[in-house]
Amino acid sequence: MNAVEIENIHKSFPGHWGKGGVYAVKGVSLSIPQGSVYGLIGPNGSGKSTIMKALVGLLAPDSGTCRVFGQPATAASNRKEIGFLPENPYFYKFLTGEETVRFYGRLCGLRGKALRTRTAEMLELSGLKDAAHRRLGGYSKGMLQRVGLAQALVQRPRLLVLDEPTAGVDPIGSRAIRDIILNLKEQGMTIFLCSHLLEQVQEVCDNVGILYQGCMIAHGTMQEITRDRSTTEISLRNPSAELLEQIKSLAGEAWQGAAPARNSLESVFIRGIQAKLREKSENQ
Repeated sequence: MNAVEIENIHKSFPGHWGKGGVYAVKGVSLSIPQGSVYGLIGPNGSGKSTIMKALVGLLAPDSGTCRVFGQPATAASNRKEIGFLPENPYFYKFLTGEETVRFYGRLCGLRGKALRTRTAEMLELSGLKDAAHRRLGGYSKGMLQRVGLAQALVQRPRLLVLDEPTAGVDPIGSRAIRDIILNLKEQGMTIFLCSHLLEQVQEVCDNVGILYQGCMIAHGTMQEITRDRSTTEISLRNPSAELLEQIKSLAGEAWQGAAPARNSLESVFIRGIQAKLREKSENQ
């Protein structure tokens, strides 16, 4: 059984005074296997958030079905199965990180030792243990997003739904959030995320859907959807000039050129910061 089954859903919103309505989602279908990460990508206004809100039961589609672990998305039994981090979560800035996670844990029915233990686990997982007693008013954007992840996970959901989890976050904070997602994936959790940051989706997702103007225009595994059937890549470690000339001669007209492999700008940035931190630690 798939964790999520969305079949041919449509959703429209009326305009002011009954005019100028918006057709947000037009016949979208998708399925998410249990234990996988599904990325829904598309430009702003393409209907990503509408689909997510339908999935967590915050709105009902005009037609079609949306099921989570075999149950309708609006079923009350799904409340414990789904953790949700919206794009712009609101937190009480006068609370500390620990108080915030504990507050959401109590809303989910946790009490006593179980609540204290789970709160500590979530602060550790999200990398906020050292900032647990600081007020959220002093948190960075990345730290607030990680608090959001902690509250979404506090009740041990089977499905985690993330709407733009790294929006507005610096590269280091973004990397920390993606590491958490990959860690949860290794633990077998099903994750559904939407984003317009394509490189980040490519790094963590098993399956991808591309949404445009409310329609699913492409979907499949990451390998299927990114494959270029017209070219083939060959990777060589420290090839000599003579070897490259031999390959070029054998390839003939199919040869398109050779160039050193390149790292992403983000990976260069992260490695540079990490090197400086190691240097600082060694000199102390």
